Amino acid sequence: MKSYRAIAEYYDAENENHAVLREDVPFFLGQLPKRRRQSVLELAAGTARAAIPIAQAGHRVVGVDYAADMLAIARRKRDAVGLRDRELQLLRADVLKLNLRRRFDWVCIFFNTFLGFPTLDQQDAVLQTVRRHLKPNGRFWLDIFQPDLERLAKQSVTGIDPSPFFVPRYDRTVVKTIEIRNHPSRQLQRLTFHYTWFDASGRQHREKTVFDATFLFPRELQLLLERNGLKVERLFGNYDGSPLEDDSPRMIARCCRA
Repeated sequence: MKSYRAIAEYYDAENENHAVLREDVPFFLGQLPKRRRQSVLELAAGTARAAIPIAQAGHRVVGVDYAADMLAIARRKRDAVGLRDRELQLLRADVLKLNLRRRFDWVCIFFNTFLGFPTLDQQDAVLQTVRRHLKPNGRFWLDIFQPDLERLAKQSVTGIDPSPFFVPRYDRTVVKTIEIRNHPSRQLQRLTFHYTWFDASGRQHREKTVFDATFLFPRELQLLLERNGLKVERLFGNYDGSPLEDDSPRMIARCCRA
């Protein structure tokens, strides 16, 4: 089982122009009370792409991730915008075993991250972490894609979403493509992110990240949440607040304790 392991210095650059990542945090913030500061726990916070604007909106945020290099970038970004540790605390820990011994108004997992825990044991462990950290009237926010049946029907798909991006730290322009190999019997997708760039001498370089992810259908998601003591209040199909439909690109669940 291969877990997702981002190339830390690429992460923000490769996702900077992704439309989804300009819409998810504003939509989430629109769910929060207008005049009451909330405590927010983000699991698998990465480089704090979501945690920083949530803290800037006036909420107290704790972001947790297992990757030290991602958290180093997150702290650098946090300090650059003038946020303090009490406004955005960044912790290195395993979300499968996390116990901060405190509870939050909201627990969040953004942008398909939950699908990077592909086994039922891992999913249950994550959701038990969520429930353990929710206040009695707290809410859980989960955002994943709705499966594309046409893409899942193919054994493999290559050359998906070719996109160039610039990495300031390395002064390098990189082209990224995605390859997906489907394993329906195990409900797994093996994803490969291919990166290509040329150095100053014109020599081509290649790099890749390979990891496994799962996919979930709406009824399956509901059952998984319910067996872990969480109940779906609303199930959105996109960041415009529309309900989930057959052709919706997202499954965004706002949940409470059952």
